[in-house]
Amino acid sequence: MSTEKKYYAYLLPDGTSGTTSDWKKCEGLVKNKRGSRYKGFKTKEEADKWLRAGARYEIKVKKKMSDGIFFDAGTGRGEGVEISVTDKDGKDVLSEVMHAGLINKHGKHLLPKGKTNNYGELFACLYALKIAEIKKEKEVFGDSRLVVDYWSKGFIKKEVGEETVKLAKEVSLARKIFEDKGGSVSLISGDDNPADLGFHR
Repeated sequence: MSTEKKYYAYLLPDGTSGTTSDWKKCEGLVKNKRGSRYKGFKTKEEADKWLRAGARYEIKVKKKMSDGIFFDAGTGRGEGVEISVTDKDGKDVLSEVMHAGLINKHGKHLLPKGKTNNYGELFACLYALKIAEIKKEKEVFGDSRLVVDYWSKGFIKKEVGEETVKLAKEVSLARKIFEDKGGSVSLISGDDNPADLGFHR
């Protein structure tokens, strides 16, 4: 288990905001408060900067990224699971393969009610692979170890549900085709993911 200290920035619906190094305190403040925003950072300075920039999940304090397509899923806006697919600069690219009517005002796609975050990560991976093909990018990145190292390779238990298993098969086929053409799918830190939609504890 990591002993590295983290800082948690939070913004509550009533406008109260702050940072703390105590996860339990942050969790207690935001839990069951629809519209709360919260995120973990390596330094207090990064946490404060995120708050000053409006506590928007799309704003990242990040290092220079490699070329490629990046994906994520999250529930941070409190409306359900959303997927995000971007380029290395955080520019939304879902419009490359998805009808504009399915993309929200944030440039993301909201999944139907009842979908899990893990299903969203897998769904986002599929779209990242499709977009990488169109844009002739050779690398796809995501911050879900479950999806990058297992589900997108077809390693999935049937207990997760028929729909998720079916999607995993589709993603693993798309990944195989992508990799056979010289592409790669890699795991990155959520802190560095330009497509990041949520909170990484």
